[in-house]
Amino acid sequence: MPTRRDTTEAPVGSDELVAPVGNEVELCYQTFGDPADEPLLLVMGLGGPMTWWDTELCVMLADAGFYVVRYDNRDTGRSTRIRARVKRNHLVRAFGGGKVKAPYSMGDLAGDAVALMDHLGLESAHVAGISMGGMIAQTVAVEHPKRVRSLTSIMSTTGKRSVGWQDPRLIPALIAPRKPGRESYVTTSVALWDVIGSPGYPADRDRLTVRAGETFDRGYSASGVMRQMMAILQQPDRTQRLRSLRVPALVVHGMADKMVHVSGGRSTAAAIPGAELVLIDGMGHDLPPALFETLVEAIVRTADRAS
Repeated sequence: MPTRRDTTEAPVGSDELVAPVGNEVELCYQTFGDPADEPLLLVMGLGGPMTWWDTELCVMLADAGFYVVRYDNRDTGRSTRIRARVKRNHLVRAFGGGKVKAPYSMGDLAGDAVALMDHLGLESAHVAGISMGGMIAQTVAVEHPKRVRSLTSIMSTTGKRSVGWQDPRLIPALIAPRKPGRESYVTTSVALWDVIGSPGYPADRDRLTVRAGETFDRGYSASGVMRQMMAILQQPDRTQRLRSLRVPALVVHGMADKMVHVSGGRSTAAAIPGAELVLIDGMGHDLPPALFETLVEAIVRTADRAS
């Protein structure tokens, strides 16, 4: 059970460190809080570096009694880039449901998370993931059940094609080639978040612009996003395996999510025995600061069930 700490001395994040996780892959990671506290591994989504887990949120989670670990997935931020090319026509075929060989799988991404836990000496941890990170977190839970104390799946889905779909109007923007350079990335990124963000909690455009610039500066890889997208499109349906889970689970989803339809969250919660489903009006495919407290309380509540 997490023990809430005295917030007069807020935990400061560690320096960014690098962990070798096998197969010539290294992950950049950062920790917050006391290593003696309950470990909480945070997994980000498609193309998102660990800094998309807002530092304020990480500090709040550490204040709530967690030893927080956030990291860059492979092909993101300062972690290893994979040397494999995904052709755009293959991506289009995968969007249409065709079988295309992916450079790596959702299981490989889950294996990275487990290897990072090994590097940190964590026999198990609470695991929380957003979007693709939720898919990774679910995969860790079904493939490595003894490593997961509790599972939090946010704005994600089970891998079943008939749930958690993208609004079809988003697909051209997702697969369209981007012009190179920082300015182009910032402009297109802000425009996309304007579309998929939370209508009930409008984002500050200056904040979006700063975050986009920081994301690019950390090491944005357009080819890496395509490789991650292929892993998403080729993932298996986890529904039946999720039914076998016996860990406390929390599923959070926005009712206004255009990137992953709310049916993905509903199906995830329905598949996991005893899962708590939290649906939030006005929330899209982002995590507004106004909802940080709600999320922290829910993750603590889920972790308490594990104890």
